[in-house]
Amino acid sequence: MSVVLSVEGLGIGFPRHRAVHDLALTVAAGETVALVGESGCGKSATALSLMRLLPPEAEVRASHMRLGEVDLLAAAPRALRALRGKRIAMVFQEPMTSLNPVMTVGRQIAEVLRLHENMSRAAARRRAVELLSLVRIAEAHRCCDEYPHRLSGGMRQRVMIAMAVACTPQLLIADEPTTALDVTIQSQVLELLDTLRRQLGMGLLLITHDLGVVAQWADRVVAMYAGRVVEEGTAARFFAGAGPLHPYARGLLNSTIRADGDAHYRTSRLQEIRGSIESAQGEPGCAFAPRCPAVQPACRLAVPALRASGPAHRVACDLVAASHD
Repeated sequence: MSVVLSVEGLGIGFPRHRAVHDLALTVAAGETVALVGESGCGKSATALSLMRLLPPEAEVRASHMRLGEVDLLAAAPRALRALRGKRIAMVFQEPMTSLNPVMTVGRQIAEVLRLHENMSRAAARRRAVELLSLVRIAEAHRCCDEYPHRLSGGMRQRVMIAMAVACTPQLLIADEPTTALDVTIQSQVLELLDTLRRQLGMGLLLITHDLGVVAQWADRVVAMYAGRVVEEGTAARFFAGAGPLHPYARGLLNSTIRADGDAHYRTSRLQEIRGSIESAQGEPGCAFAPRCPAVQPACRLAVPALRASGPAHRVACDLVAASHD
């Protein structure tokens, strides 16, 4: 598969803290890569850096950050505006704050088409109706003339997806696309994203903290903690057998409600990860050391490198590396 996104050595800094450290990430055409981790670990900052939508005070550096053959870091503002919505698109966390409240949803979708596809007003409206039907909104003609506040949360999220896929992007970033939706609607939205990924052949970067979603829909998993990748590999390996290798990734999985087998949910007590991500600020060594149940003195001395631990699998933990030597 061809690579649609390639990032190496990404660092994101703000005046008072560093959000992302030396991140590497690839997404291939037709592949779903899940970026997971708790709130504050740098997932959304990474997504916004790919769209070049971070505020001016943010400092973004990388060895390279490419969408296909395009260097996203070197691209001029005008070139970036041509890329956003056309070749790279994003579904934001909260559609009610992302959609314009004084424009009908049909007009908002049509605006994308008129800007990037040079469609006439009538042709863009017809295509907007088709896109609303594509995302399985009933009575798409009527919905096209509705304002966002008159739609349910699930319908607004579908409108956001329709806007994002309007120009058949190479890469779609879905940042917590099921936030605040009930379980039934969550499943429908995720199934829709997966169907569109297969139909359009686009790469999908799915940002979430829900490992149940990851297990069902992702091809690969990238787990982040305090701005660093701590484990990455195929979803099949991540969830198979003993599960993740990094203590933080294991903690995430153990704190998730999941089914044991086809029909029964486990009844054992969920295991919390004690402490908070803020405990890593300014500390030397492994950022997870203050919360890690297996911490050793050496863990506080140096940041562990991301090392291979089997085919297509990497872990940033010196204890795991030592056990595999």
